[in-house]
Amino acid sequence: MAKNWDTGIDKRKTFFNLEDFSLGDVQLLDEYEVNAFALEVKYLKSIDADRLIRGFQDIAGISSANPLYGGWETSNIQGHTLGHYMTAVSQAYGATKDEELLNIINHMADVLAQCQNAKTGYLAAIPESHYAQIENGKPDGTWVPWYSMHKIMSGLIAAYEKAGSKKSLEVAGKLGDWVYSRTSKWTPEMQTVVLNVEYGGMNDCLYQLYKHTKSEKHLSAAHSFDELSLFDALYEGKDVLKDKHANTTIPKIMGALNRYIALGKGEEYYLRVAENFWEIVIKSHTYITGGNSEWEHFGEPGILDAERTNCNCETCNTYNMLKLTRELFKITGKSKYADYYENTFINAILSSQNPQTGMTTYFQPMATGFFKVYSSAFDHFWCCTGSGMENFSKLGDSIYYKDKNSIYVTQFVSSKVTWKEKGLLITQESYIPETDVTKFTVETLSGETVEADIVLRVPDWCAKSATVKINGAEAEAKIENGFLCVSRDWNSGDVLEYSIPMEVVAYDLPDNKNAVAFKYGPVVLSVNLGSEDMRTDVTGVNVTIPTCSVPVNDVIKVTRGRPQEWLANVSGNVVRREGKLAFILKDTDRDLVFTPHYMQHQNRYGIYFRLE
Repeated sequence: MAKNWDTGIDKRKTFFNLEDFSLGDVQLLDEYEVNAFALEVKYLKSIDADRLIRGFQDIAGISSANPLYGGWETSNIQGHTLGHYMTAVSQAYGATKDEELLNIINHMADVLAQCQNAKTGYLAAIPESHYAQIENGKPDGTWVPWYSMHKIMSGLIAAYEKAGSKKSLEVAGKLGDWVYSRTSKWTPEMQTVVLNVEYGGMNDCLYQLYKHTKSEKHLSAAHSFDELSLFDALYEGKDVLKDKHANTTIPKIMGALNRYIALGKGEEYYLRVAENFWEIVIKSHTYITGGNSEWEHFGEPGILDAERTNCNCETCNTYNMLKLTRELFKITGKSKYADYYENTFINAILSSQNPQTGMTTYFQPMATGFFKVYSSAFDHFWCCTGSGMENFSKLGDSIYYKDKNSIYVTQFVSSKVTWKEKGLLITQESYIPETDVTKFTVETLSGETVEADIVLRVPDWCAKSATVKINGAEAEAKIENGFLCVSRDWNSGDVLEYSIPMEVVAYDLPDNKNAVAFKYGPVVLSVNLGSEDMRTDVTGVNVTIPTCSVPVNDVIKVTRGRPQEWLANVSGNVVRREGKLAFILKDTDRDLVFTPHYMQHQNRYGIYFRLE
């Protein structure tokens, strides 16, 4: 049967506080992801950091012969790319320990410190006057200065967290002091004016900074960006998202959650705000790929079929929703967050990168007949170019989590993880969705037996009971709250085989139950509709989008029974071709072939079709 996302709130009050593995502890083995990461690192190394820094030097009055990059880096959002870039390079260094990447980080930190010292704490690639314009309610002549500041501060903090750059943290701390010097002078009226502008996640980066500095100034500045009128509505479970800019609303909620993470007990209000926001977005604003929005904005709750265009699912939104989701999972241990993360990572993030060029998308159309359009290497520097850098420099960060005695496996992707505290090396071999068995080989680094729990997610796409074998023999395991736990004393060479049956499932849309899309296991399926006349257009601030001048038929006529009867047996009516990850339809008028959507890159496609 067709179904929507399960957004039921379970009643458990247990808080897990799961921990990440460092990026260096996880080695990717999956060929697709290995290629994606390699392309990203190659791209990061091809960028001239000095050209991104040039705008900061201009503001600081420091002469430079380096030319600016084009695109958005010659607009009033200039400087945002450097923040994304610094985060991405730091993540890539954390995963590889590549000295060339570390040298880039250290060089940027040195030059940015010089720029900051020349301006007594201020650091940006746009004039400081832009912030006064926003505060005075006269934004003409500027764009989104606080949005850019968020990216810059986040990049500096990432350089400290992922690459150990103490100078970057010092620069971020001084920048936090500068922010406080402004926010401490805000009247309530001025604060309201600023919070009505596209300021993004200033609360998020300032709470993150506070975790390291413990400065009351940084805590106060962060709270100045908490949009309490929005938070109050979300705390009460009200969907007030219509017409809100998605890519800057989601980071505000990440900021609320980060306040809870930073301060803990007594701040449960902010956790509930984040949980309710997540529920609202997933229930009423999300497509099958996990993406949301139309032309960057949330629409009317539950109106999704009517909003399918060539400008859906801004990739930055997806990036930010996954940041929020992984932190909610770490706090609560609820499997629904891991389910959403896996689905969205595969079908929207992996889907956003061209596997030949490494370039990434801005929008991902949900309307049938359009195609993906990718940024250029050095000419666009869209917001999604920057978040794309971040997405593909941290591919191993959400496969595994840990607590004192357990390792949680939340994604099924070939990889190795070193669990240093337990002295275990676990190799995962997964070919899902080609086959339904994932194999884990355990090695104890000391050669001694190690007692530990391997906790395996039972995904929402599991069609029948998941089963476990250890060293070829059926094994018992307890299943609770969406996870299967295997507790034992592990010896080197132990092999755990985890079988997760898959079948085709249809997902409909709330405003049209006959508008459906299909998934097989964790992958969304789509149809290659050819590559005729793939011309592009431009919208917004030089954002390239696809056009559709060819006839498109998004109707599938069911030739036996009614659509709902056909959907009731969808696993029997969408049939896998023998030996291939491709599916055809029974009892319809269309000769369509459905394949994994994330692999559709050079053609028009169809995800949703209307059954008649």
